[in-house]
Amino acid sequence: MTEKFTDITDSKRVQQELTEANERLRLAMEAGSAGGFDYDLRTGRTLLFGKALSQLGMTPDETSESRMKFWNRVHEEDFERLKRAIEVAREKREDYTEDFRVVWRDGTIRWLSTRGRFYYTADGEAERLLGISLDITERKRAEDTILEMNRTLEVQSSLLRSGQELLKIFVKYAPAGVAMFDRDMRYLQVSDRWCADYSVDSSQVLGHTQYELFPDIPARWKEMHRRGLEGETLRADEDRWDRKDGTKWVRWEIRPWWNLDGKPGGILIFAEDITQRKEMELALSDVPRRLVEAQEKERARIARDLHDDINQKLALLSMDVSQLEANPSEIESRGQELRTRIGEIAADIHALAQDLHPSNLQYLGAVAGMECWCRDFAERQNLELDFRANVQHNRLPPEIGIVLFRVLQEALQNTAKHSGAKRVQVELEEDSETLHLVVRDSGTGFDVEAAARGHSGLGLVSMRERVRTLNGRISIDSKPNGGTAIEARVPFEAGKAFELEKKIPRSSN
Repeated sequence: MTEKFTDITDSKRVQQELTEANERLRLAMEAGSAGGFDYDLRTGRTLLFGKALSQLGMTPDETSESRMKFWNRVHEEDFERLKRAIEVAREKREDYTEDFRVVWRDGTIRWLSTRGRFYYTADGEAERLLGISLDITERKRAEDTILEMNRTLEVQSSLLRSGQELLKIFVKYAPAGVAMFDRDMRYLQVSDRWCADYSVDSSQVLGHTQYELFPDIPARWKEMHRRGLEGETLRADEDRWDRKDGTKWVRWEIRPWWNLDGKPGGILIFAEDITQRKEMELALSDVPRRLVEAQEKERARIARDLHDDINQKLALLSMDVSQLEANPSEIESRGQELRTRIGEIAADIHALAQDLHPSNLQYLGAVAGMECWCRDFAERQNLELDFRANVQHNRLPPEIGIVLFRVLQEALQNTAKHSGAKRVQVELEEDSETLHLVVRDSGTGFDVEAAARGHSGLGLVSMRERVRTLNGRISIDSKPNGGTAIEARVPFEAGKAFELEKKIPRSSN
């Protein structure tokens, strides 16, 4: 009984490790320009991923710097405000969102926007801080440009009222999304950034109304335009726009411009597409739910394996032992049978332990460990499995090894459960910069998009997220009755990202 209890305890520990990995993985979901951080308050270990290093002006070879280095990069005028915001969020159990400047080694100043959330233990102690960050330098520059233009409009309003052409020139070359309209909402001028954000050409929009180009503009925006044409200045930090091709989030400001008679001649609209930022915020808020789903799925799988297989075999074995106690004369004749069955149960427990915690990866190395697990899995599932490896470095960084193993494990388990294939090919190769894992079968296949939308898509999401933490890429090619091919590429240098140790200092108060 002691040995079984230890196995289950180990499995729970591994589940926790998987949960922590999934939290970090989710933060980088669909966010190629975002950075992320995961700070463990218990150990003081901080993991930076995505674009976090480049946002701070650091390179991978700087990861040995002291844990205070992050705070040394924060601009002195923003240091106390950022530190206080984090402390207040921890005390009040609420998210924080702050914009602050960092100063690179070469003196370059960049603006970052960060959003974070604390997670707490059952007794109410904060144990982790998760967050995302975006480089908003260009947005800040655009805001400065807008502020400067507003000052110009206010201080030199008489000049601008008599020189609409000057205003048009400014709008054209403004480094932000800006459009100038007359009183009928016809375009007089647009900036290059506006054209890029809304996929239009300035030669095609000038003279046309806003409502001709965008017939799906919400009625509430039309009301804002009307009020702007009456002389009001209006703004919104975030506003939702539901379009046929998807939802967009926009940060906008409306300002009137004036004729010589002192009446509004039209409006200026400053607009910034903040869809990516909102998607990342939603992704962060969705992390706890997805983690619970993944954890419950893993617990259910372990429970089924223990109850439906090992527990039933033990129950039958117990019944046979009881019969032998009643008929001692059969002990000698049935002894070998019982030893064989006990060996099978031990093998099942060993296989379950290997699935939960692949110790062979540690003792044999990643390549040999994966090959050993594939051999055991194929034997248990009655599969013909062809494993080919062309890798010079068997002992890969452990972070890379465990990610590729989990992708391989999920892919083969899906093949055994759903594909109906009897033969599977596994290839592991390397070039000068990347590792390439391919798992291919000729089974029934499936609709990838449909699977991703359902509960069965958790495994696919898990594979994608694991690979993303190593700045890798994964593709899943499958269709009904067309087999399945899963390919993952991971750069060798990815393992270094997990060596980062940065710590947010506690307040000395």
